[in-house]
Amino acid sequence: MRLPTYADVVAAAARLAGHAHPTPVLTSGTANAQTGASLFFKCENFQRMGAFKFRGAFNAMAMLDAGQRKAGVVCFSSGNHAQAVALSGRLLNVATTILMPQDAPPLKIEATLGYVDATQSLGSQVILFDRFKDDREALARELVAKNGQTLIPPYDSADVVAGQGTSAKELFDEVGPLDALFVCLGGGGLLSGSALSAHALSPGCKVYGVEPEAGNDGQQSFRSGQLQRIETPKTIADGAQTQSLGGLNFELIRRDVADILTVTDAQLIDAMRFFAERMKMVVEPTGALSFAAARTADLPLRGKRIGIIVSGGNVDLRTFSRLIA
Repeated sequence: MRLPTYADVVAAAARLAGHAHPTPVLTSGTANAQTGASLFFKCENFQRMGAFKFRGAFNAMAMLDAGQRKAGVVCFSSGNHAQAVALSGRLLNVATTILMPQDAPPLKIEATLGYVDATQSLGSQVILFDRFKDDREALARELVAKNGQTLIPPYDSADVVAGQGTSAKELFDEVGPLDALFVCLGGGGLLSGSALSAHALSPGCKVYGVEPEAGNDGQQSFRSGQLQRIETPKTIADGAQTQSLGGLNFELIRRDVADILTVTDAQLIDAMRFFAERMKMVVEPTGALSFAAARTADLPLRGKRIGIIVSGGNVDLRTFSRLIA
């Protein structure tokens, strides 16, 4: 298992130039007043396909050789990685087979199908599965063995991690050193990549991962020192409904991360409401994890410079309205 380094993040940034959006960094006087800190929001909800996942997927797929591109790729995802792989396949003219849970947000399924349509002539398709009964990784392995495709994992991949780390790299390049960085946590790709950038560009920065309270496998793993696996958690943060951290990600997280925090679904809704009312942004539940923790965690943040990675904004308006009403 090759652990990526910050040099891989720098290489990924060059690969993504002209393809990924350099997303904005926003501030909020109200958020600063509430926390007593200076908060810098890295808004990946304005990334292509609406989430940071485009960075890792495009970086990994851009590194495929001609034979791999011809054979196509397969991925599994609750939505954002699915969209990222499908869009990258469209841009790179690579066939994609996307495994998605049948209860994924309809908006994410529809968007993925829209990207897949452009490469259907190459054999691209979306396959739905039951996340509570089916083993998505086993389904993907069967397709790889049968068709010779390349698996593009959602997080447990050095190339994906390097791509995700470019978001934090942009943040530090723009605002300089930070005292702490809060990052949402599902499988660990964004958190481990962000930690690589933080330790290279702001060595004194403490990096915190944040996951839903109902799915705290990362926290259990981090504090026990052993990779833990849980049942699929029931939480509104669909992008963090993972059962376990990736093995590669866990190695980087326990080496480079200060702690793993959790927040409740109610705290996520409060954070989503704040983004909508105060910052005029639509943020999906998973995307609100990091800010929810910065607002509620018992940490000495007053007077500090704090980075908040807002991971995505892909939530259908009906669900969004129901949650924040």
